[in-house]
Amino acid sequence: PGELLLCEANTVYKYIQEDGSNRGTYGKLICTNFKISFLDEDSASDDNEPQFKNKIIGENDITLQCVDQIYGVYDEKKKLLTGQLRKYPEKLIIYCKDLRVFHFCLRYTKEEEVKRIVSGIVHHSQTPKLLKRLFLFSYASAAPNNTGGRNQTVMFDTLEDWRDELERTKGNVKYKAVVTNEGYRVSEKLPLYFVVPICVSEESILKFQGRGIPIWCWSCHNGAALLKMSAFPKEQDDNTSQMQKAFLDGIYRTISNPPYELLKTEDLSSSLPSLQDIQTAYTRFKQLFLIDNSTDFWATDVKWFSLLESTNWLEIIRRFLKKAIEVAECLERQNSNVLLIEESATDLCCVISSLVQVMMDSYSRTKSGFQSLIQKEWVTGGHSFLDRCNHLHKNDKEEAPLFLLLLDCVWQLVQQYPPAFEFTETYLTVLSDSLYVPIFSTFFFNSQHQKDTNTTGESLKTQSGPFKFLTVWDWSVQFEPKAQALLSNPLYAEKLKPDKSQRKTTRFKHQRQLSLPLTQTKSSPKRGFFREETDHLIKNILGKRIGKFIINSSDEPHNSFKEFYDSWHSKPVDYHGLLLPSIDGPEIKVWAQRYLRWIPEAQLPGGGTIATAAKILDLMEEVQSLQVKMDEEHSQAISRDVQAVPMLRNSARLSSLFPFALLQRQSIKPALPTSTWKDLEDEDDLVKRDDEFVDLSGDMS
Repeated sequence: PGELLLCEANTVYKYIQEDGSNRGTYGKLICTNFKISFLDEDSASDDNEPQFKNKIIGENDITLQCVDQIYGVYDEKKKLLTGQLRKYPEKLIIYCKDLRVFHFCLRYTKEEEVKRIVSGIVHHSQTPKLLKRLFLFSYASAAPNNTGGRNQTVMFDTLEDWRDELERTKGNVKYKAVVTNEGYRVSEKLPLYFVVPICVSEESILKFQGRGIPIWCWSCHNGAALLKMSAFPKEQDDNTSQMQKAFLDGIYRTISNPPYELLKTEDLSSSLPSLQDIQTAYTRFKQLFLIDNSTDFWATDVKWFSLLESTNWLEIIRRFLKKAIEVAECLERQNSNVLLIEESATDLCCVISSLVQVMMDSYSRTKSGFQSLIQKEWVTGGHSFLDRCNHLHKNDKEEAPLFLLLLDCVWQLVQQYPPAFEFTETYLTVLSDSLYVPIFSTFFFNSQHQKDTNTTGESLKTQSGPFKFLTVWDWSVQFEPKAQALLSNPLYAEKLKPDKSQRKTTRFKHQRQLSLPLTQTKSSPKRGFFREETDHLIKNILGKRIGKFIINSSDEPHNSFKEFYDSWHSKPVDYHGLLLPSIDGPEIKVWAQRYLRWIPEAQLPGGGTIATAAKILDLMEEVQSLQVKMDEEHSQAISRDVQAVPMLRNSARLSSLFPFALLQRQSIKPALPTSTWKDLEDEDDLVKRDDEFVDLSGDMS
């Protein structure tokens, strides 16, 4: 609904680049207000093959938001295409944000059609546009009866949702949900409802427009809380500064008294990479996967590890995980509140607060819990999705892949502790793809205020009333039930509900397993929060960075983190307790499914995690059919709501790229070269000659 054809070109040749040859297929290339699409003339699919099809985006579809860069080929030379074109290319290469690469040959297409399609694609996918011109609004207008299913996801758009979360985490003794921002009286960046310490008055929130106010994120089982705060603007006159200083002084002195615990502050701007550093690292990193052909793949294969290290992306992931562990240590071991500080508290704060909750709260490791967490910390929390994903192509300097960084960090945890998560890596991959599907409003606004002000209005068909946007959490919009089953982890270790008689002992055991002996947790008066140090901290919050107050400060012995980390890793893992990732060098891995899924050369035929999953799902299907037979045998057949298990017939045809690709034809270069170091010295030679190939697919698991 709402999709309009803008331009098209016939007799376009799409290359299949997997083996370096010029094989391909003819078809029609079209551009609409929603996507670029190649309509293959011989697109007959084999119904017996397992499919993981997206109902909205086909294999040859690219949404306009998913286009990263477009290159034209002129006399075998690549040139970036932007703005007005004087000369039209003979080939078009489209690089996508989900790391697909499309090659189209336009030599056999009529000149007029080439001009129309190339300028149309470049204009609609690369030039700045207005928010209301996004397909999101066309879709909402044309399909006004679509109301997104909630699927048990808490949306945090009502006061009740926040009160329930306070109750769930037992934070309601010290914190309260406030309605001060109704009508966005306080700030357009803050959500309508949020939670603050009980000691904070509504007058203060109004007076300082939400800045300098500790906003509650989550409470730990021991009562310690995770808070975030946006700092005051750096440039202030003296009177305003004095007023803000007095206000902060009052707040911190109150929070350091009972019923609150100690408070530690963490200025994320000074202890983590900047947004620009993150963007630069990711730009370098993704170049390793935007492969034009097999020759390019094998050319980079020789220096793969050094190229990977030079991007700095895995090091950034490691630093964010380490910071989250440090925060978890303060909350868990030191019973101390942690206040995350950042200029707007909507970027680095979102990543760290989400990671801490995934590590410490097993509810956040369920599908509905994780989705609720993203709603709370990112969507209503005011993360600037529109700017950070650069959906409008207005300002490249604002772009930064922070949400993708979070998903990559969570993936590290998922692959280290699979039974602890109700969702799979496929779920995370699909979620990263959903960033670029403009029929869901979830990732297309900078704030709740921006969404609300753009929701009201006349739809295009003269039907008055607000737009009804879909939420991405209604997975049935994108996937059939059989495909959705691949988003859920069949090996998830569900939490058993204890008997009432055992509840007390279970809780004691749970706490003992979570915590270290609480020695050294009583602070000396010097380390007590804000006695001698208040003035110094306030001065920093009002203008400078808080260098002295990062968690591993001189007051805190540096080996405290190592002791906490090593002690936890020496115990058996409780999948429903605290979960700390291993962050030593080799433990931080490349998220192969997301980054390598379109590169046939990188596949393990019949191998990878899918080989294991195929066996488990086959077994589950067998158990379910046996259960049905037993029920029929005992005349107790009742209608069952059994989750559909995808049929993975002929698992020998699967590869490690499944479910995004089936077993593909082998590249001209083998996947496992086993030649000597001498061969590796000459890269050109490596690309040209065929090495021995050791087939390990038989024992891959």
